[in-house]
Amino acid sequence: MNAKNPSFSVPPAALRLLRTLEQAGFEAWLVGGFVRDSLLGNPVSDVDIACSARWEQTENACAAAGMHVHQTGIAHGTLTVVCQNETFEVTTYRIDGSYSDARHPDSVQFGCSIEEDLARRDFTINAMAYHPDRGILDPFGGRNDASARIIRTVGDPRLRFEEDALRILRACRFSSQLGFPIDKDTFDAMLAKKSLLLKVSAERIASELEKLLLGAHATETILETVDVLSAVLPELVAMKGFNQCTPYHAYDVLEHTARAVGAAPASPLVRWAALFHDMGKPGAFFKEASGRGHFYGHAKISVSLARGVMNRLKLPPALCSRVLQLVERHDDVIEPTPKAVRRLLARMEGDVEQFKALCALKKADASAQAPEYAEERIRRADELLRILDDILQADDAFTLKRLAVNGNDAQCAGIPQGPEVGAALRAALDAVIDERIPNDYEELMAFLKKWQG
Repeated sequence: MNAKNPSFSVPPAALRLLRTLEQAGFEAWLVGGFVRDSLLGNPVSDVDIACSARWEQTENACAAAGMHVHQTGIAHGTLTVVCQNETFEVTTYRIDGSYSDARHPDSVQFGCSIEEDLARRDFTINAMAYHPDRGILDPFGGRNDASARIIRTVGDPRLRFEEDALRILRACRFSSQLGFPIDKDTFDAMLAKKSLLLKVSAERIASELEKLLLGAHATETILETVDVLSAVLPELVAMKGFNQCTPYHAYDVLEHTARAVGAAPASPLVRWAALFHDMGKPGAFFKEASGRGHFYGHAKISVSLARGVMNRLKLPPALCSRVLQLVERHDDVIEPTPKAVRRLLARMEGDVEQFKALCALKKADASAQAPEYAEERIRRADELLRILDDILQADDAFTLKRLAVNGNDAQCAGIPQGPEVGAALRAALDAVIDERIPNDYEELMAFLKKWQG
């Protein structure tokens, strides 16, 4: 490729860092995602540099140039360098030794060539280097694979996955993010070696799964790689091919779920909830004499399964709590009235964003159902959001904080200090939500003076 190809726009700070290393007498290249994404015309987020300098030499050269340097991974030759307020990882060329734990190299040999450094990387599309003067270095056909839109390992895929089992999930993640299918030999090796994922930490698995779920092509990836994902999400196995036997659904439970994930906003909260929302259906299923299927209570079973998965993956407790609430309520029938919306907001402790997430999940769920039923259900969720906007515009009360009276007012109304104050205020809030009285100070004080617990 021509070195001046317009698809390669090197950030000025990265170029300064590259030149600093070269002026100190070392060879340096831009590597990894920067090269891949530049070739594909995708936005570039991280710019990493590989160089011939040992980390101590990199540190000295960068510090002398006024850059801040952090020793973030020196065992593997990696420093984090801050140049012009931008952060870069700079890593010494290296060859990895054997991987006895299927995750980390037992030893690292520094001082090799850029070609040898690229040979240790996972996929061909990630094993290219670029230099603004020398152009692309592509010893493993990554440019052709990027053009063909395919994910293929560097070298023998079984060896690559035996070295680092997390690469199995990284292949799935890249497929979801880029929309690339996985090369057959690579995929066959992923299936054969998926049990090695049991050696990988829960946190790393969770990180890759979340990136997969947030990908623009998550639907296709879930369906195409489910037999690999089952090693870390065995709950998916029961969903695959499970016919729902209802006129409301055109797909089995897994495909419905995958489509719902893809239709949901790309936020961790809603996409995790979409993955889990119908996980309990196989367990709840029964069929009546007519052949029609039912899933009574499936949301509760889904909550139980989701809790187990998220605990296993060690997801943050705050996220888990919010996901479980969405899964539990995803099938709730909410009347499109201000009263019903205010009451649900009260049950959600006034969390407006959580209410919006629930509506987003309902819309994603509906969009993955039979087309003749989807439109009406999506319209209902949109109506709930419209009502929510009206409630917020009107500054309606749906939490105790929004009431025109507080605990001191309740005591002034004659309610003794203690738990009765809270009970009286909750009764007042219920009356306001149900539109029996307005959220008005005088009206509420009159209500409190008459209240008897």
